[in-house]
Amino acid sequence: MSDYSWPDRPNETAFPVAKPGYPFIFAAAFATAVFALLGIVALALLGLLTTVFIVYFFRDPDRAVPSLAAAVVAPADGKVIGLETVDGGAYFDGECRKLSIFMSVFNVHVNRIPFEGVVRKVDYHPGKFVAANRDKASSDNERNALFIETQSGRPITVVQIAGLVARRIICRVAEGDAVAKGQRFGMICFGSRVDLYLPLEFDASVAVGDTVQSGTTILGELP
Repeated sequence: MSDYSWPDRPNETAFPVAKPGYPFIFAAAFATAVFALLGIVALALLGLLTTVFIVYFFRDPDRAVPSLAAAVVAPADGKVIGLETVDGGAYFDGECRKLSIFMSVFNVHVNRIPFEGVVRKVDYHPGKFVAANRDKASSDNERNALFIETQSGRPITVVQIAGLVARRIICRVAEGDAVAKGQRFGMICFGSRVDLYLPLEFDASVAVGDTVQSGTTILGELP
Protein backbone atom coordinates (compact mmCIF):
# COMPACT_ATOMS: atom_id res chain seq x y z
CA MET A 1 0.00 0.00 0.00
CA SER A 2 1.28 3.48 -0.86
CA ASP A 3 2.27 5.82 1.97
CA TYR A 4 0.34 8.67 0.31
CA SER A 5 -2.84 9.14 -1.72
CA TRP A 6 -4.50 11.82 -3.87
CA PRO A 7 -8.05 12.47 -2.60
CA ASP A 8 -8.64 15.02 -5.36
CA ARG A 9 -7.73 14.79 -9.02
CA PRO A 10 -4.39 16.62 -9.49
CA ASN A 11 -4.54 19.93 -11.32
CA GLU A 12 -3.35 20.15 -14.90
CA THR A 13 -1.59 23.50 -14.47
CA ALA A 14 1.82 24.28 -12.99
CA PHE A 15 0.43 26.95 -10.64
CA PRO A 16 -3.20 26.06 -9.83
CA VAL A 17 -5.43 28.85 -8.53
CA ALA A 18 -8.66 28.39 -6.56
CA LYS A 19 -11.75 29.37 -8.56
CA PRO A 20 -13.07 31.85 -5.94
CA GLY A 21 -10.00 33.97 -6.68
CA TYR A 22 -10.81 34.51 -10.36
CA PRO A 23 -13.09 37.57 -9.90
CA PHE A 24 -10.49 39.29 -7.67
CA ILE A 25 -7.69 38.50 -10.13
CA PHE A 26 -9.62 39.69 -13.18
CA ALA A 27 -10.71 42.91 -11.40
CA ALA A 28 -7.14 43.72 -10.33
CA ALA A 29 -5.75 42.89 -13.79
CA PHE A 30 -8.41 45.02 -15.49
CA ALA A 31 -7.64 48.01 -13.25
CA THR A 32 -3.93 47.55 -13.94
CA ALA A 33 -4.55 47.54 -17.70
CA VAL A 34 -6.65 50.73 -17.48
CA PHE A 35 -3.95 52.56 -15.50
CA ALA A 36 -1.31 51.38 -17.98
CA LEU A 37 -3.33 52.60 -20.98
CA LEU A 38 -3.85 55.97 -19.28
CA GLY A 39 -0.12 56.24 -18.66
CA ILE A 40 -0.45 56.37 -14.85
CA VAL A 41 2.72 54.43 -14.18
CA ALA A 42 2.65 54.44 -10.37
CA LEU A 43 -0.90 53.10 -10.18
CA ALA A 44 -0.21 50.59 -12.96
CA LEU A 45 2.76 49.21 -11.00
CA LEU A 46 0.70 49.10 -7.82
CA GLY A 47 -2.05 47.28 -9.70
CA LEU A 48 0.44 44.79 -11.10
CA LEU A 49 1.82 44.04 -7.63
CA THR A 50 -1.71 43.68 -6.27
CA THR A 51 -2.64 41.27 -9.06
CA VAL A 52 0.44 39.14 -8.44
CA PHE A 53 -0.30 39.02 -4.70
CA ILE A 54 -3.93 38.00 -5.26
CA VAL A 55 -2.82 35.20 -7.58
CA TYR A 56 -0.34 34.10 -4.91
CA PHE A 57 -2.98 34.29 -2.18
CA PHE A 58 -5.45 32.11 -4.08
CA ARG A 59 -2.90 29.44 -5.00
CA ASP A 60 -4.26 25.93 -4.61
CA PRO A 61 -1.41 23.40 -4.68
CA ASP A 62 -2.05 19.67 -4.92
CA ARG A 63 -1.28 17.79 -1.72
CA ALA A 64 -0.28 14.14 -1.24
CA VAL A 65 -2.18 12.90 1.82
CA PRO A 66 -0.69 10.35 4.29
CA SER A 67 -2.46 7.00 3.99
CA LEU A 68 -2.07 6.07 7.67
CA ALA A 69 -5.61 5.07 8.66
CA ALA A 70 -5.54 6.59 12.15
CA ALA A 71 -3.95 9.89 11.10
CA VAL A 72 -5.82 13.18 11.47
CA VAL A 73 -4.43 15.68 8.95
CA ALA A 74 -4.43 19.46 9.17
CA PRO A 75 -7.56 21.10 7.70
CA ALA A 76 -5.65 24.33 7.02
CA ASP A 77 -2.20 25.79 6.44
CA GLY A 78 -0.86 28.00 9.22
CA LYS A 79 0.31 28.00 12.82
CA VAL A 80 -1.15 26.00 15.70
CA ILE A 81 -2.33 28.63 18.20
CA GLY A 82 -4.35 26.43 20.54
CA LEU A 83 -4.45 22.82 21.76
CA GLU A 84 -6.56 22.17 24.83
CA THR A 85 -9.29 20.11 26.46
CA VAL A 86 -12.59 22.01 26.48
CA ASP A 87 -16.33 21.62 26.74
CA GLY A 88 -17.38 21.23 23.14
CA GLY A 89 -20.49 23.38 23.54
CA ALA A 90 -22.41 23.59 20.28
CA TYR A 91 -19.68 21.75 18.37
CA PHE A 92 -19.12 18.59 20.38
CA ASP A 93 -21.13 16.60 22.92
CA GLY A 94 -19.16 16.87 26.17
CA GLU A 95 -15.43 17.32 26.70
CA CYS A 96 -13.15 17.15 23.69
CA ARG A 97 -9.78 18.18 22.33
CA LYS A 98 -9.81 21.54 20.54
CA LEU A 99 -7.02 22.40 18.12
CA SER A 100 -6.87 25.85 16.48
CA ILE A 101 -4.91 26.89 13.38
CA PHE A 102 -4.36 30.53 12.42
CA MET A 103 -3.92 31.38 8.73
CA SER A 104 -2.12 34.60 7.84
CA VAL A 105 -2.59 36.27 4.45
CA PHE A 106 0.58 34.48 3.31
CA ASN A 107 -0.77 30.96 3.86
CA VAL A 108 -2.70 28.79 1.40
CA HIS A 109 -6.36 29.30 2.35
CA VAL A 110 -7.93 26.20 0.79
CA ASN A 111 -9.38 23.96 3.53
CA ARG A 112 -9.25 20.16 3.55
CA ILE A 113 -11.08 17.34 5.34
CA PRO A 114 -9.07 16.12 8.39
CA PHE A 115 -10.52 12.58 8.54
CA GLU A 116 -12.72 10.51 6.26
CA GLY A 117 -16.38 10.09 7.11
CA VAL A 118 -19.86 11.42 6.35
CA VAL A 119 -21.01 15.01 6.76
CA ARG A 120 -23.89 14.95 9.24
CA LYS A 121 -24.50 18.70 9.42
CA VAL A 122 -23.29 22.03 8.04
CA ASP A 123 -24.07 24.94 10.35
CA TYR A 124 -23.39 28.58 9.38
CA HIS A 125 -23.46 31.48 11.88
CA PRO A 126 -23.12 35.19 11.03
CA GLY A 127 -20.94 37.18 13.41
CA LYS A 128 -18.23 39.75 13.97
CA PHE A 129 -14.82 40.10 12.31
CA VAL A 130 -12.35 40.42 15.18
CA ALA A 131 -8.75 39.24 14.72
CA ALA A 132 -8.84 35.47 14.15
CA ASN A 133 -5.90 34.77 16.49
CA ARG A 134 -7.94 35.92 19.51
CA ASP A 135 -9.73 33.29 21.63
CA LYS A 136 -13.10 35.03 21.34
CA ALA A 137 -13.01 34.66 17.55
CA SER A 138 -14.23 31.07 18.01
CA SER A 139 -17.52 32.25 19.49
CA ASP A 140 -17.94 35.82 18.19
CA ASN A 141 -16.85 35.74 14.54
CA GLU A 142 -18.72 34.68 11.44
CA ARG A 143 -18.18 30.93 11.16
CA ASN A 144 -19.21 27.74 9.42
CA ALA A 145 -19.16 24.36 11.19
CA LEU A 146 -18.82 21.03 9.43
CA PHE A 147 -19.93 18.05 11.56
CA ILE A 148 -18.34 14.78 10.38
CA GLU A 149 -19.01 11.25 11.60
CA THR A 150 -16.10 8.87 11.00
CA GLN A 151 -16.54 5.29 9.82
CA SER A 152 -16.12 4.12 13.42
CA GLY A 153 -18.87 6.48 14.59
CA ARG A 154 -16.64 9.12 16.17
CA PRO A 155 -17.63 12.79 15.80
CA ILE A 156 -15.24 15.43 14.44
CA THR A 157 -16.15 19.07 13.89
CA VAL A 158 -14.27 21.49 11.65
CA VAL A 159 -15.14 25.18 12.10
CA GLN A 160 -14.13 27.75 9.48
CA ILE A 161 -13.86 31.17 11.17
CA ALA A 162 -13.64 34.53 9.44
CA GLY A 163 -10.96 36.98 10.56
CA LEU A 164 -10.37 40.72 10.75
CA VAL A 165 -10.00 41.04 6.97
CA ALA A 166 -11.80 37.86 5.84
CA ARG A 167 -15.31 38.48 4.59
CA ARG A 168 -16.16 35.30 2.74
CA ILE A 169 -16.36 31.70 3.94
CA ILE A 170 -16.77 29.08 1.22
CA CYS A 171 -17.94 25.51 1.92
CA ARG A 172 -18.58 23.14 -0.99
CA VAL A 173 -19.86 20.05 0.83
CA ALA A 174 -23.36 19.37 2.15
CA GLU A 175 -25.16 17.16 4.66
CA GLY A 176 -24.96 13.52 3.65
CA ASP A 177 -21.78 13.83 1.57
CA ALA A 178 -19.11 11.17 2.02
CA VAL A 179 -15.75 12.91 2.35
CA ALA A 180 -12.17 11.65 2.08
CA LYS A 181 -9.19 12.59 4.21
CA GLY A 182 -7.35 15.52 2.61
CA GLN A 183 -10.19 16.34 0.21
CA ARG A 184 -10.70 20.03 -0.57
CA PHE A 185 -13.97 21.27 0.90
CA GLY A 186 -13.76 25.08 0.89
CA MET A 187 -11.71 28.13 1.79
CA ILE A 188 -11.74 31.39 3.73
CA CYS A 189 -10.67 34.54 1.93
CA PHE A 190 -7.95 36.86 3.26
CA GLY A 191 -6.73 35.69 6.66
CA SER A 192 -8.67 33.50 9.05
CA ARG A 193 -8.76 30.54 11.42
CA VAL A 194 -9.91 26.92 11.61
CA ASP A 195 -10.89 25.18 14.85
CA LEU A 196 -10.96 21.39 15.06
CA TYR A 197 -12.96 19.54 17.75
CA LEU A 198 -11.86 15.93 18.32
CA PRO A 199 -12.62 13.06 20.75
CA LEU A 200 -10.65 13.01 24.00
CA GLU A 201 -8.69 9.96 22.86
CA PHE A 202 -7.09 12.01 20.08
CA ASP A 203 -3.31 11.69 20.51
CA ALA A 204 -1.76 14.95 19.31
CA SER A 205 1.65 14.94 17.60
CA VAL A 206 1.87 18.74 17.18
CA ALA A 207 2.19 21.55 19.71
CA VAL A 208 1.26 25.21 19.95
CA GLY A 209 3.59 27.21 17.71
CA ASP A 210 4.05 24.46 15.12
CA THR A 211 3.52 25.29 11.45
CA VAL A 212 1.26 22.87 9.56
CA GLN A 213 0.14 22.22 5.97
CA SER A 214 -3.40 21.21 5.09
CA GLY A 215 -3.75 17.63 3.96
CA THR A 216 -0.10 16.66 4.54
CA THR A 217 0.74 17.43 8.19
CA ILE A 218 -0.40 14.74 10.62
CA LEU A 219 -1.86 16.49 13.68
CA GLY A 220 -2.14 13.24 15.63
CA GLU A 221 -4.01 9.95 15.62
CA LEU A 222 -7.40 8.56 16.60
CA PRO A 223 -6.79 5.11 18.16
